[in-house]
Amino acid sequence: MGHADFGQVFSCRCHAQKEDLSRHARLKKFSGLPSNLLESMSFSSFDVAGNGSDPAQADSLARALSASTVFADQPDGWLLLMGESGCGKTHLAIAIAAERMRQGEVVFFAFVPDLLDHLRSSLRPNMGVTYDDLFDQIKSVPLLILDDLGAESGTAWAQEKLHQIIVHRYNFRLPTIITTCLMMDQIEGAQPRLYSRLNDVHTVNWVPMGAKDYRGSH
Repeated sequence: MGHADFGQVFSCRCHAQKEDLSRHARLKKFSGLPSNLLESMSFSSFDVAGNGSDPAQADSLARALSASTVFADQPDGWLLLMGESGCGKTHLAIAIAAERMRQGEVVFFAFVPDLLDHLRSSLRPNMGVTYDDLFDQIKSVPLLILDDLGAESGTAWAQEKLHQIIVHRYNFRLPTIITTCLMMDQIEGAQPRLYSRLNDVHTVNWVPMGAKDYRGSH
């Protein structure tokens, strides 16, 4: 009777475990990532040797893995993973997402062209979610991952929506991961308004990945 917890109400252990499982399921659903990718694209399965990479290329993969694990441990600012298609950018972004979700953080992952299509479709009636609600969620989610920046259409509407998302997250310094096949000079030429934010070295950590396509022949 003298115990500090005497007379207090607590959830039973089995109920707490069910709550944890339910919460994790909700996080996975919101993330937009299927379970098979979250399980297969981990830090431990990332091959820093690459696909026949030379020492410099392998070193770029090792530095990208290191930057990604640091970000996953304590997201701060933005992480920009740059490199050719298939070099492992998305793998590392998903590995970060999985780690943050294990720690109970809400993550939203989006292939940029699909994200803009989804936003456009939410403008139609009877879609189950309003455009304003969806746009606000994307702009303000604790961790946003924008996969394959530069693959989106060049329409004025798409560029404006993307610009609004990036400016909002930049102004509030919300943790954000961006993967792209573009180099910085290409971003500057194609999207100068985005470049001005991505060029802020105090907020954005550029991580070039110079390795070959993992999906090619070994």
